Amino acid sequence: YSVLLFQAKSCICHMCGAHLNRLHSCLYCVFFGCFTKKHIHEHAKTKRHNLAIDLLYGGIYCFMCQDYIYDKDMEQIAKEEQRKAWKLQAFTPTVVSHYQCTMTGIGEKYSTWEPTKRELELLRHNPKRRKITTNCTIGLRGLINLGNTCFMNCIVQALTHTPLLRDFFLSDRHKCEMQSPSSCLVCEMSTLFQEFYSGHRSPHIPYRLLHLVWTHARHLAGYEQQDAHEFLIAALDVLHRHCKGDDNGKKANNPNHCNCIIDQIFTGGLQSDVTCQVCHGVSTTIDPFWDISLDLPGSSTPFWPLSPGSDGSVVNGESHVSGTTTLTDCLRRFTRPEHLGSSAKIKCSGCHSYQESTKQLTMKKLPIVACFHLKRFEHSAKLRRKITTYVSFPLELDMTPFMASSKESRMNGQYQQPTDSLNNDNKYSLFAVVNHQGTLESGHYTSFIRQHKDQWFKCDDAIITKASIKDVLDSEGYLLFYHKQFLEYE
Repeated sequence: YSVLLFQAKSCICHMCGAHLNRLHSCLYCVFFGCFTKKHIHEHAKTKRHNLAIDLLYGGIYCFMCQDYIYDKDMEQIAKEEQRKAWKLQAFTPTVVSHYQCTMTGIGEKYSTWEPTKRELELLRHNPKRRKITTNCTIGLRGLINLGNTCFMNCIVQALTHTPLLRDFFLSDRHKCEMQSPSSCLVCEMSTLFQEFYSGHRSPHIPYRLLHLVWTHARHLAGYEQQDAHEFLIAALDVLHRHCKGDDNGKKANNPNHCNCIIDQIFTGGLQSDVTCQVCHGVSTTIDPFWDISLDLPGSSTPFWPLSPGSDGSVVNGESHVSGTTTLTDCLRRFTRPEHLGSSAKIKCSGCHSYQESTKQLTMKKLPIVACFHLKRFEHSAKLRRKITTYVSFPLELDMTPFMASSKESRMNGQYQQPTDSLNNDNKYSLFAVVNHQGTLESGHYTSFIRQHKDQWFKCDDAIITKASIKDVLDSEGYLLFYHKQFLEYE
């Protein structure tokens, strides 16, 4: 197995050159092929080489059986080779670095779960297994309000129902490496997932979570009402800091250059193009983001006119009612070219002088979870108020029109439907909505969460009630959480 890896000239697919797509290696010859794109299947059929090894997990695949071979001896060999690869990576990084992109699983510290003797005893004494059906309420659990902590409770509900984050914690992937695990927010999140999916019906009391938040985000300490959006960003920041990412994080495929679970799921890349109005030279920067904050009509910021959909047509799955603002409208405004004006001249590298320019934001890389913050609270020297403008948002969202790659489909800031709108990588499903009721000075946060594909529930601290899709879409909306469709595993 080790000889096979290091004899190869390169750990990339010999057909398409990719190093991802579940790379497999033929056990008859030195050939690497994608399993996802079936390049290894083509090789097996052509050469009649019917055994291949999965370079991510070490499993042996039989093309005649069309299944993996579950053999104890083979699994033990795979585990031993994983340990050797990790040691080799630690002591001779220059040798292994060439293979790291492909052999992510072999170099990882994550180990497969094996039941302990105590767990085996419990399994024998509890033969009945809890079955999860479409009507199952496992995962639904209320949270006690500890004194104006509804802002925290609604974000916890959204995070514990984030599909990929749920899969991560329920598969015991977090390996704490902090000196004091009791102060690790990620460990507490892992405990929260266990509490939520334990099947207990009584409301959970998140006092340890609140204490850790106060400890690591001191600006949120105290019993005053806080902003749910501010708490979300603070929580993601602390989770990111407490996660043990890949030691080679700079090679991670996200703009934060971190391989922790938070950045893998929530980090996207925002492209900013500044165009000189004289020489038309373009300066491009890409910045990481965890959420997108969107201006609303009714704010002191001038809002872009609504889209042509006001005649009753459907844009991005949103039915336009005359005068109704949609999430698509807000995104169109966010990604429109903006003239910076004579008071904000930028030094052009082409002209070598300060010139007027335009700036345009687009999505260079989309995160797995896209969070949209509707800016309902306006704070300025003259104004402190809440904007209650209704914004229509869809159950399914296609972000293709707002990608940097789709920029050429816009002319003069007006959106044109691209001819290629079949990119499933850019399609999202709504899975959580956070709402704020009341005024700026006195209000209350609640959330809607999706338990199964079409089942929604309203979370009001300790009270969980069934909700209809209409209830969700008719709500005011403050934070909208969308998950990439092809990664949902629903």
